[in-house]
Amino acid sequence: MLYGVSAFAIFLATRLALTVFTGFDNVPVSSWPYIFLRGLWFDLATLGFILIPFLFAAAVTPEKWRHTRFHTYLGRFVAWLLIAVLLFTAIGEFFFWLEFSNRFNFIALDYLIYTQEVIGNIQQSYPVKTLVAAIGLLAAGAVWLMRGWFLEIEASTYSKTTRIVLVALLVLWPLAAYTFVDLDQMYVSANNYANELSGNGLFSLVAAFRRNELDYDRFYATIPDGQAKTILRDLGVKKSGPASEAAVANDASGPMPDFLLRRPKNIVMITVESLSGEFVGALGDKRGWTPNLDRIAGQGLLFDRMFATGTRTVRGLEATTLGTPPVPGQAIVRRPNNAHLTTVGGILAHDGYASTFAYGGYSYFDNMAAYYSGNDYAVFDRTEFPAESIPAANVWGVADEALFSNVDAMLSKPEAADKPFFVQIMTTTNHRPYTYPDGRIDVPSPGGHEGGVKYTDYAIGRFIDEASKKPWFKDTMFVIIADHCASVAGKVELPVESYHIPMIFYGPGIVKPGHFTDNISQLDVPPTLLDVLGKPGESYFYGRSARELKADPQGVFISNYQSLGYYKNNKLTVLKPGKVVESFTVDPITFETTPGPVDATLEREAIAYYQTASHAFKTGELTAPWYAKSN
Repeated sequence: MLYGVSAFAIFLATRLALTVFTGFDNVPVSSWPYIFLRGLWFDLATLGFILIPFLFAAAVTPEKWRHTRFHTYLGRFVAWLLIAVLLFTAIGEFFFWLEFSNRFNFIALDYLIYTQEVIGNIQQSYPVKTLVAAIGLLAAGAVWLMRGWFLEIEASTYSKTTRIVLVALLVLWPLAAYTFVDLDQMYVSANNYANELSGNGLFSLVAAFRRNELDYDRFYATIPDGQAKTILRDLGVKKSGPASEAAVANDASGPMPDFLLRRPKNIVMITVESLSGEFVGALGDKRGWTPNLDRIAGQGLLFDRMFATGTRTVRGLEATTLGTPPVPGQAIVRRPNNAHLTTVGGILAHDGYASTFAYGGYSYFDNMAAYYSGNDYAVFDRTEFPAESIPAANVWGVADEALFSNVDAMLSKPEAADKPFFVQIMTTTNHRPYTYPDGRIDVPSPGGHEGGVKYTDYAIGRFIDEASKKPWFKDTMFVIIADHCASVAGKVELPVESYHIPMIFYGPGIVKPGHFTDNISQLDVPPTLLDVLGKPGESYFYGRSARELKADPQGVFISNYQSLGYYKNNKLTVLKPGKVVESFTVDPITFETTPGPVDATLEREAIAYYQTASHAFKTGELTAPWYAKSN
C-alpha cells in the first residue's frame, strides 16, 4: 500500500498548499474542517481507481517472482514514476489554480486537446526543465526514504486470505467510488474557494470528461416548452422558435438608435483577450493601464455594465456571433454540427457584406476556423501574414500590432471597397506568457497582466490611429469588447464582478459620445449591430438591441461550463446540475453577493432562456433559414 500512501500524501499536500496560498481572507480557518474532511472523501475515491493496477499486480504475482531482484527494482521504479507523475500533476494544478482558481475541470480537459499551444505556453511561461528535474529528484528522494518499508514488504509472504482481500479491494473500492461519489458533492459550501479546494484534481478532470456535454433536460430544472416560449415572448424576446426569412424581413428595425449620428457602412469588432473591466480606466481603474482605450471611450459610447457570458474565448465568440445564452457543457463553437447557423456575420454575408474573422494565432485552435468558415465568414489568420509583418509572436499568436496591421492591409486593398464589410478580430497577446515586442510600453516583456493589458491597449490605439488615415475609416464603426475576464475567482461560484467587461462603440461622426448605463450581455451584441446597420434580424437571436434594452432593461447571462446564471433586478439566479436552483442578492455597485431566497418569477425566466436555447441547438432551430429550406 506504499503506492496509496504516496498518492494520498501528495493529494493532501496539494490541498494544503493551495489552501494556504489562497489566503485566510478567502478561506478562513473555520472552513478548513470542511475542506479537508470532504477532501478525504474525494481523495479516497480517486485512490480507488489509481490503485486498480497495483492491487491487481499484488494479488496475482506469484511468490517466487515477488522475491526476485527484478521485481525489487521494478517496484521501486514504478513507485518513482507514480510519485513523479503525481507531483507533476500537483504542480500543474497549482499553475491552473493561478489562472482559474479551480481544481482541474472542463477547461483543463479542453487544453489537453491542443497540446502544441498548451505545451508551448507552459514552456514560454515557466522554467519547465528545472521543474521536471526537481520533480525527478523529489520522487527519487521519496523512494529512498521509503526503502525500509519496501524491504519489509518484499520480505513478507502473501497468504491466500491476503490475496482474496486484495481482489475484494480491487473490485469493491472503485465500484463504491463510482456509485457513491459525485462531482456535485463538491459544491455544498457557500464559499466556492472551499468547494474547489475540497475536490481532487484528477477526480474532477475525469468527471469533466464524462460531462463534456450536459443534457439540459436530464440535469437542470425544466418547465413545459410552451410555457418557456410564452415567458420569452412576454419578455420581448423575438427568438422563441425557428425564424424564417419572411418573418425576419418583417422585423421592425425601428428608428436609428439615439446613440448614433448616422448609420455606418462597415463594422470592425475587436474582441480582446481576457480584458477584465477592472483593468480599464474608463470603468474606474486608477492604475493607468489603458490610456488609449480610455481616450477612445471618451470619444465614443462606453457601455458601463457589459457582462461576458462565460470564462473562455469560445463562450465570448459564441455569444457575439449567435446571440444565444451559454448552453451547458461545451460552447457551440466547439461542438459538432455547428455549421450553417444563424450568425451575425452570416446574416450580413447573405445581405452582401464581406464578413471576416481575423485571428492572430492558428485558427484551428478551439475549432474556430471550422466554426467561422462553416457560418459564412472568411477566415484570416497568422498563416496568411507575411513574415516581415510579425515583430514578435508566441505559441498563442502574433503580437497584436501585427494582427491589426495585417487586418488594416486587408481592408485597404482596392477590391475591399467594392462591398461593405464586417470584421471580427480576436486578439491573443493579453494571455500568458504575456510576451510582446520591446520598446512599445513601459513594462518589459514578458510583463504579466500589467504588460499584457498595456501592450494590447497600445496596439488598439495604434490600429485606430492608422485606420483613421484610410478611406474606409469615415464610414466604419468600431466595437471594442472583451471575450471574457482575466479571472473568475471569487467566494461564490459565479462572482458577478468577474464577468464585468468593457464594450465601446467608436466612430467619429457616427457614434455620439456618452455612456450606456444599463446592464447588457454579450448575446445582445448581434441584434444591436444589426440595429446599428438598419438591418432586420432580431428574431434570430435571444439577445435584444441596446436601443430596446434602454427602454426595457432585461437580465444578463453568466456561466461556467455547468452552472448557469441569470442576473436581473440585483438578483442572481443560478441553475445547477441535479435540478438545483440557487439565488443570491447582488449589490449593484460593489457586486457583493449573498445567498437569498429564490424568486419564482426569475427562476422561470432563467429556465425559459436556458432550456429553450439548449433545445434550439439540438433541434436545428439555430440553423440559418436560407440553409434550412435547402435541406
